[in-house]
Amino acid sequence: MSRSLSDADWRRLDRAVDGRVRRPGGVGFGEASTPFNKRFAGITPRGVVSVANTEDVRRAIEWARDAGVDVVVRCGGHSYAGHSVNTGLVIDLSAMNTVSADGANGLVTVAGGARMAEVYAAIQPHEMAFALGNGALVGIAGLTLGGGCGATSHGLGLTADALVETTLVTADGQVLRCDADTNADLFRACRGGGGGNFGVNVSFTFQARPVTDCASYLLLWDRADAPKVFSSLQEIAREAPDEFAVRIGVSKAGESEGIVSAIGQHLGPAKELREILDPVLSLAQPIRMDLADRTFWEAKDDLLHETAEGAFAARTSIVTEPLPEEAIATMLSFVDRLPGSGNPDGGGAALFSWGGAINRVGATETAFAHRNALFLLSMDTSWAESDEPAVAEANLRWLADLGDAMSPYVSDGAFQNFIDPDLVDWRKAYYGVNYPRLKEIKERHDPDGVFTFAQSIGS
Repeated sequence: MSRSLSDADWRRLDRAVDGRVRRPGGVGFGEASTPFNKRFAGITPRGVVSVANTEDVRRAIEWARDAGVDVVVRCGGHSYAGHSVNTGLVIDLSAMNTVSADGANGLVTVAGGARMAEVYAAIQPHEMAFALGNGALVGIAGLTLGGGCGATSHGLGLTADALVETTLVTADGQVLRCDADTNADLFRACRGGGGGNFGVNVSFTFQARPVTDCASYLLLWDRADAPKVFSSLQEIAREAPDEFAVRIGVSKAGESEGIVSAIGQHLGPAKELREILDPVLSLAQPIRMDLADRTFWEAKDDLLHETAEGAFAARTSIVTEPLPEEAIATMLSFVDRLPGSGNPDGGGAALFSWGGAINRVGATETAFAHRNALFLLSMDTSWAESDEPAVAEANLRWLADLGDAMSPYVSDGAFQNFIDPDLVDWRKAYYGVNYPRLKEIKERHDPDGVFTFAQSIGS
């Protein structure tokens, strides 16, 4: 329980940092404290410290410990469960956003508050990359710490797999450099152990690889073609080379009929991509087809995606074998019965191709345990802030029922980057065999639980 804080306490924090302390009602407070997922828009912190440097982070943690105030860390603010905001102190890293890239050795050093757009801008002139997310405003910290996957992960592995060093400020104010040889356990925990658990990561260094021209594609089919499209594309993905990636989706919004889509990238020529996709193209004629050779950067732009404003929820499962016909039928029937809402995003389900390079890292080599997956199954729904509570309740019930209905066909794993506040057995689902070791590391570096939130390690 935190003690009562006076204006003098907050002025003391303001004097201690080079950055800026923001309080409710003040300039910039809303921008620095509003969660991306408006499902959690009602959560208001007592204050935000927009830090300017590592020393600010250390002093903010020291102040919060003295004040007995809970701390969470905010980078892009895209936590699906709203964990980048709390009712205590938010440490906002957004001003710490520098990125440097060395084309000679492929090393990319990124400050903890940088977002995808800033990372891409730095690496593009050097024609090199590593697996990154598909949202320009997503923060590098949350992406990396949860594992991080994108359209190139089938060939390049996870974002966390490219990490070679990170620096973080721990709960006791230490600034620790971590790599495979120094603070190795903490380094391992930061590669898939989830954001905000072990300290404030103020810097990341990644090993990038040279890029080449490639091909990207968008295919759309009528809802009637969904069963055969899903079946065919699953087999294609299972047999495809590492260079190929696909997201197979079915979505519905409002009263419209559902639409089936396949979107992805191939780290090779369009001619090769067409040959890979020929089985499904021969089976079902798309109503729209955009498939072409592109530069790596053009393909990246094609695949960028930002969720519409509003509230949403997602449930994930790890798929180790192609979904059988009855599972596909179950999934499609649920999407047909989506309750609907005022959010234009609607809802649906999608299979992201995993495996490939992701699975060539051992389940215990990093904190990311999902190294036997063929697909990530992501199920989601959304509603508007203006919708009646009953609309949100109906959509959440639909999502829970869909997750239950699909459970016989999937493993018991879930994706920690798409963190789900309604998931009960999250310790096993997110971290599997790695959880006991992660808990031990947490207890060693944060014994007092300074960095604690729902579904934090050790909670």
